[in-house]
Amino acid sequence: MSHPLTDTAVPTPTDAARATKAATRATYAAFIWSGVSMASWASRIPQIRDALHLSPSKLGLVLLSIAAGSIVALVGSGHIVARFGSRKTVTAMAGLLMLALAGAASGYHLGVLPVVLSLLLFGFANGAWDVAMNVQGAVVERAVGRSIMARFHAGFSVGTVAGALLGALMVTTHVPVTLHLALTALVVGVSTIYAVRNFMPDGAAEHAPAEGGGLAHTLRFWREPRTLLVGLFVLAFALAEGTGIDWISISLIDGYQAPAAIGTLAFAVFLAAMTVGRWFGPDLLDRYGRVTVLRVLAVFTVAGLLLFIFGPNVGTAFLGAILWGVGTSLGFPVGMSAASDDPKFAAPRVSVVASIGYCAFLGGPPLIGFLGDHFTVLRSLVAVTALVAVAALIARAIKPLPQ
Repeated sequence: MSHPLTDTAVPTPTDAARATKAATRATYAAFIWSGVSMASWASRIPQIRDALHLSPSKLGLVLLSIAAGSIVALVGSGHIVARFGSRKTVTAMAGLLMLALAGAASGYHLGVLPVVLSLLLFGFANGAWDVAMNVQGAVVERAVGRSIMARFHAGFSVGTVAGALLGALMVTTHVPVTLHLALTALVVGVSTIYAVRNFMPDGAAEHAPAEGGGLAHTLRFWREPRTLLVGLFVLAFALAEGTGIDWISISLIDGYQAPAAIGTLAFAVFLAAMTVGRWFGPDLLDRYGRVTVLRVLAVFTVAGLLLFIFGPNVGTAFLGAILWGVGTSLGFPVGMSAASDDPKFAAPRVSVVASIGYCAFLGGPPLIGFLGDHFTVLRSLVAVTALVAVAALIARAIKPLPQ
């Protein structure tokens, strides 16, 4: 018979440690599959544009529907997540996204309106999913005691790279848009719903009712100066990131007369560079601090955009895409961490910051499309460059709150 002390002497993971590891894996999965869905859609934008015969400005308005749906979701998502928790929120939104992406995949055969309606739902699902998984990321980050939020966003970037490379393969092998996106919707929806069963309980959901609850509790955070500045900072980086996702392929195809496959490859390179920045960025953040690192990355973004816009050939455009991707890598995740510094109010502050940030996705497509009609899509990226320079000037807003 074994001695009781002998049995207990073998170290085993505690239930809490196992739950934290499971939640960490689940959070990575939520970010990855979100990235796969977004990049899969973006990889087929040129083909859908051609099928619908859209000008740059009209395409910008179609893409605006994603952002419009996201904004509607984001405004109330702090209250939604606080009431239902991040697990139930992501589960519901994964189901909705599955229907929306499948609708866009088939709807473009019928005209612009079905695509717009599907993308509104796609944006709504993506917006609420985004806030919920960032709240869960903050919960897990506190549980593990390390700065890993950027690595969760690296998971999103891994998903976008995978989606973009798959999209390039689908374009090259002439797989129909409908088949590609419908299968992607099914895989993303089912996989996400299965994974998020291991999410941890949200601290925000526990505190919000005690603080008054309801939508009024969430809306009062729209009056906090620091939260609004963090939101403006995220807005600039979100515009740089979103513009890369939506327009980098088209600007390379139209501006440099590159083949469609090369445009999609540039999109994948941009996403790969962003993934590298998000994976290795946390060590730099811990060593040099948020403000210093993000100001340097803003310089990278500006340099990359200028090289992409004014470079003499496709090779320099690819180099610019790499700098652009690395530069934008940490803006959004660090903004989410800054909004989550106080765990008691993480959900409503993340909702505010994400809502402001998503205004970039709301205003970005029509802005670039409008400027593209007058100055070409490639030259219109100068506007993005200017806003990122402003973000560098207000970067002190993301300095961690005193504990």
